[in-house]
Amino acid sequence: MLRQIVLAGLACVAGLAQARECRNVEFPEHVEVHGKNLSLNGVGLRKVTIFNVQVYVAALYVAHPGADAAPILDSPGPTRLVLQFVRDLTAQQARDAWAKDLSRDRTPADLLPLQSRLAQLQAWMQDLHTGQRLSFTRLPGEGMTVALDDQVKGTLPGDDFARAFLAIWLGDDPSARKIKGSLLGGTCS
Repeated sequence: MLRQIVLAGLACVAGLAQARECRNVEFPEHVEVHGKNLSLNGVGLRKVTIFNVQVYVAALYVAHPGADAAPILDSPGPTRLVLQFVRDLTAQQARDAWAKDLSRDRTPADLLPLQSRLAQLQAWMQDLHTGQRLSFTRLPGEGMTVALDDQVKGTLPGDDFARAFLAIWLGDDPSARKIKGSLLGGTCS
């Protein structure tokens, strides 16, 4: 009996070591996506406006962790980005943010092929509340699956949309500049 208690205690301690925290939000070190083990590459806090309003803590899961965004964006395997909200956001605020972020540094001609999928993503948005998790899972060859609190909303087809969407955080000049370094293995900031 004592042995079972000790083993259970060790399992709990090992479980605690298998999570990473950022601003009191924990993410497991590993997740499984379509039978593949992904590792937590980094976590970071997204702030907006000149008042540095905290919006969400993001976690990036990849097959091969690294500090260079290009191999992650070009990876032939799955990638998952998880956003846990630390404040409420209306559906319209989310819709506006996705549209603004995707159009950043893109010409209207570059944005045109993404428009129908952006419209679908916006249609899936609902008011987001503190503690909810919104995840985006890129499955090369299929597209990007969107889920809210583990309830799948659907899959947006095309690697082009999934790559453009992840570039919001990992691109050469991302709109979420400050969080990029954190997602690429830096400290939570």
